[in-house]
Amino acid sequence: MKNKTLAIVGCGKLAQIVADALTSGLLPDYQLIGTYSRTFDKAEAIAQHVNQSNPGYTCTPVRTMEDLLAMKADYIVEMASPAALRDFALDALQNGSSIVTLSIGALADAQFYEKIRTTARENNTRVHLASGSIGGFDVMRTISLMGDSSASFRTEKGPDSLKDTSVYNESLQTEQRTVMEGNAAEAIELFPTKVNVAVAASLATTGPKNIDVAITSIPGFVGDTHRIHVENDQAHARIEVYGKTSDIAGWSVVNTLRNITAPIVF
Repeated sequence: MKNKTLAIVGCGKLAQIVADALTSGLLPDYQLIGTYSRTFDKAEAIAQHVNQSNPGYTCTPVRTMEDLLAMKADYIVEMASPAALRDFALDALQNGSSIVTLSIGALADAQFYEKIRTTARENNTRVHLASGSIGGFDVMRTISLMGDSSASFRTEKGPDSLKDTSVYNESLQTEQRTVMEGNAAEAIELFPTKVNVAVAASLATTGPKNIDVAITSIPGFVGDTHRIHVENDQAHARIEVYGKTSDIAGWSVVNTLRNITAPIVF
């Protein structure tokens, strides 16, 4: 089988995990051909790492999204932001590239979600939602398909992770507080880059406006704990995932890529 071509948008820490998976042989069905990041040096560093680790390999860092799209990669892995996904996704799908994304928060916008769905169908491309730092999509989706289900999402974070948001003040360093209650659509509007997982859980269950979301800040807490509960009158599931760092999100992309080409899918 001919290798699938791969491009990366967003070349930070999570992209390095995918690059390492490529160079270590965990993604043998793919060849990385291009990298793009707002900071060109980061795109260049990922490309150089892959090229140096694989003699004869040619991965090209580019300075514009247009240059990356022109490569017509089979799959574009997006690990940048919901804003980045909104900027390029429709063009990529029309161009014949499928997408693996962590920035699921962009899909809380119902109109954008529908455009993505329609464009992918019309162009025989797909958008794969990586589970990020949660997981359990299969059981969440199964229970929701059974009908008449409800879902809730609870996140615990340390106050330092909220410093660049409107809810932060110094009292959070000493006082535990629920800083947001509402639904996933409201959460991603308040925290554009921090609650993609809440939107992911909502899309797998009851929808961004129908899932009950709460975010609690805990002094001294490191990492994130996510708790998801989905139920109907026949079944219920509780999923709890803790991540000390964001690394689990990068590895969820690796697993998604493996599932795309694997003869046995987990």
